[in-house]
Amino acid sequence: MAADALAAARAAESAARHSYGKLIALLSARTHDVAGAEDALSDAFAAALAEWPVQGVPQAPEAWLLTVARRRRVDAVRHRVLDEGAAAHLQWLSELTADEDDDASGLPDRRLGLLFACAHPGIDRGVRAPLMLQVVLGFDAAAIASAFLVAPGAMGQRLTRAKAKIRQAGIGFEVPPRERLAERLDAVLEAIYTAFAEGWSDPEGADARRRNLADEAIWLGRLAASLLPGEGEALGLLSLMLHAHARREARRDAAGHYVPLGEQDPQRWDAAMIDEAEALLSRANRCGGSGRYQLEAAVQSAHAVRRHTGQADWAAVEQLYEALCALTGSPVAALNRAVALAQTRGPAVGLAALDALAGDTRLADYQPYWAARADLLARCGDPSGAAQAYRLAIGLERDPAVRQFLQRRAASLAP
Repeated sequence: MAADALAAARAAESAARHSYGKLIALLSARTHDVAGAEDALSDAFAAALAEWPVQGVPQAPEAWLLTVARRRRVDAVRHRVLDEGAAAHLQWLSELTADEDDDASGLPDRRLGLLFACAHPGIDRGVRAPLMLQVVLGFDAAAIASAFLVAPGAMGQRLTRAKAKIRQAGIGFEVPPRERLAERLDAVLEAIYTAFAEGWSDPEGADARRRNLADEAIWLGRLAASLLPGEGEALGLLSLMLHAHARREARRDAAGHYVPLGEQDPQRWDAAMIDEAEALLSRANRCGGSGRYQLEAAVQSAHAVRRHTGQADWAAVEQLYEALCALTGSPVAALNRAVALAQTRGPAVGLAALDALAGDTRLADYQPYWAARADLLARCGDPSGAAQAYRLAIGLERDPAVRQFLQRRAASLAP
C-alpha cells in the first residue's frame, strides 16, 4: 500500500509540474475565474492522492484531474444557484458543462492565452509577471514573494486582487489583436524568461519547484514564437533560451563540479539546439528592430562561435552589451560589459568599469558582480582585494557546486 501511495504521489507531482498551467487555462477559459479554477484543481489533486493509491493511477492522469476539477466547479456553482437563485450562475453552469465536449485527453495548450490575460493593461504592471508564474506555472505565493523581494502576505493579496480583476472585467484568454499586442507582449516574454531563469539556476534538478521549469519555459517560448512569427522579440527570446539550454550538460564535469562558460568543452554543447537557435536569431533579425532578447541571443551566438574558432567573439560581445546598456540601463548588462572589456582591452580596463558600478545598490548582493570583481582584482595583482571579493561572492551563492568553484579560486590566490 505504501508503494501504491508513493506511485500516486509521484504521478500527481508529475501532472502538477507538466500540466498545471494547461489545466488552469482550460478550467478558467470560459468563466475567467482563475481563483475558482485553482480551488477546483486543488480539490482534484486531493482526490487523486486519496483515490489513486486504491484504484491505481489512471492512464491519462491530466484528463482525470481535469474531469474531476470540472465536476467540482459545477457542484460549486449548483450550490451557489440554490443559495442565491442567480440567473448569471445558471449561465455560468451551462458554460462549465459545455466544456465537457472538449477533448480532455488532448489537453490543448491554452497557456499563452492565459499569459496574455494576466498581462492585461488593467492589471497592475508590478503583479503581471508574479501572476503568470502562479497561475500558469504553479508557483506558490511564498516562492514568488521571495523571488520578487516582497512579503508573502503582501504578494498573496496582490495576486488575489489580480485574479478578481480578471473575473470582474471578463478579461479574455486569447492573444490580443496585433494593434494591442505591444502593450502585453513585453510582460508575457518577461514572465517566460523569468521562469526559464528559475529553472536554469537549478541545473541538477534538485529543487522540486524548479524541476523541468526551463523545459516548460522553452515550450511556452515555442508557443509564443509559433503564434507570433513576425515578432522579433518572441523569436529572440526562444533563441536566447535555446542557446543557454544547449550548454546544460557542459555546466558540470563528470565529478559534478561547476564549469564556467569559458572553460566548457564545446563538444558537450547540443549542436542541433544551437543551430536551431541561430536560425531563430536570423529570423528575428529580419523582423526589424533590436530588442533586449534579440541582443542577448546575439551575445550567446557570439559565445557559440567558439565551436568553430576556439574562442568567443569578445569584440562582438562588448558591442552587444554596449547596446544593451543603452537600451535597458541594466546594471547586469553593465557588469557583463565590464567582463567583456577585460577580455578585449585588458583586466585593468574591465576593473575600472566595475569600479564605476560600485555605488549601484542593485549589485550589492549580486554574486556575479563580486565573483567578476574577485577575478579581475586577482588578474590585476591584488590578491588581498580578490580574497575579500571572493568571500562576499561565496557568501551570496546558493548553488553548492558554484560555491565550491569560488572557494577553489580563492584558495588558488597567491599570498
